[in-house]
Amino acid sequence: MAGHSHWAGIKHKKGRADKLRSNLFSKLSKEITVAAKLGDRDPSMNPRLRSAIQAARSANMPKNNIERAIDKSEINSDTNYESIRYEGFGPKRIAVIVETLTNNKNRTASNIRTIFQKNGGSLGTQGSASHNFRQMGVIKIEKKEISEEKIFELATESGADECISNEINHTIYCKKDNIYSVKNILENNISNFLSTGIEWVPFNYVEVSMDERNEVIKFLESLDDDDDVQNIYSNIKI
Repeated sequence: MAGHSHWAGIKHKKGRADKLRSNLFSKLSKEITVAAKLGDRDPSMNPRLRSAIQAARSANMPKNNIERAIDKSEINSDTNYESIRYEGFGPKRIAVIVETLTNNKNRTASNIRTIFQKNGGSLGTQGSASHNFRQMGVIKIEKKEISEEKIFELATESGADECISNEINHTIYCKKDNIYSVKNILENNISNFLSTGIEWVPFNYVEVSMDERNEVIKFLESLDDDDDVQNIYSNIKI
C-alpha cells in the first residue's frame, strides 16, 4: 500500500499555490453540493456530506464557502450532476482512472479524451484499466491528530484491513462497504479527517525514471486542471 499514488497525495506534497487552491476548493464545493442534494442537508444524517465538509475544513476552506456550497443544493435543484468514470493509459502505459462529476457528459468526454491524446495516452472503455486496481475504503488523518499506536489500535477495533503511517498522515484501508461503520468508530476519538472515500488502489505499481516521472505528472496535472475531474488514480509509484 505504501506506493499508493492517488493524485491528492501528490498535490499535498507540491503545496497549494493559488491556482491549485482555487481548483481544489472548486472540486470540494461541487462534492459538498452534490452530497447535500442527494441526501440530508444535515451532516450528522449524511455521511457523504459530513466527509466532504471534513475534507474541506482540512483544506482550510472558509466556512462561508462551505455554507454556500450546501445552499447551492437547493438553488441549483434543476442541475443534475452525473458521476462518470473514465479509464485509459497515460504516458509510459500507466493505468489511469478518472472520476468526474459533470452536468455535460459530452463536454467532459471530449476534454478527457483530448488530454489523454495530447500526452501520448489513450482513453479506453470501462474495465480497460480498472482490472489493475481494487476499490477500497480509504480514510486519511493528519499525523499530528493521533499517535501511531492509538490509530493502529482504533483501526483494529473498527475492523479495518490495514493502517499505514508515514511522515505526513495515517491511512486506514478497509472494505468499501464498511467505510462509514469504520469511520463512525474513529469519530469517537478523532474530529479532523483529511479525506474519506472509496478509492481505486493498484494491485501493482509501475516505476519510472525521473524524466518519465515529470512527463507523467504533467499529464496528471492536465487532468486535474479540468473542472469536471474530481479524483484521479494511477499505478505509478511516486
